[in-house]
Amino acid sequence: MKALLNIVDQWGVRVSVVLILIIFLKTCSTNSKIEKVIEKVEKVKIEVDSLSVKVCEEIKIEGLKSEKRMIQSTDRKILDVTRQTEIDKEISHLEK
Repeated sequence: MKALLNIVDQWGVRVSVVLILIIFLKTCSTNSKIEKVIEKVEKVKIEVDSLSVKVCEEIKIEGLKSEKRMIQSTDRKILDVTRQTEIDKEISHLEK
């Protein structure tokens, strides 16, 4: 037991300095990893935002198309002809 304590006394400071250096170097590399992850998250966020805009436009287009089908299925021609042309204009504007 005394021999083990002598080894720890002689090499303890050196071993602890080496361990501290290893821990320090590990923490330095985590900053670059965090920056890479943040960049990836930003890219995914931009993609999700663009997809949500596209989905909203598609939903609006489909709603207008179903409104136009409903108008065409009824017999009220005089009032609804202008609304049909407005719907066509909105759909063509949204598809561009």
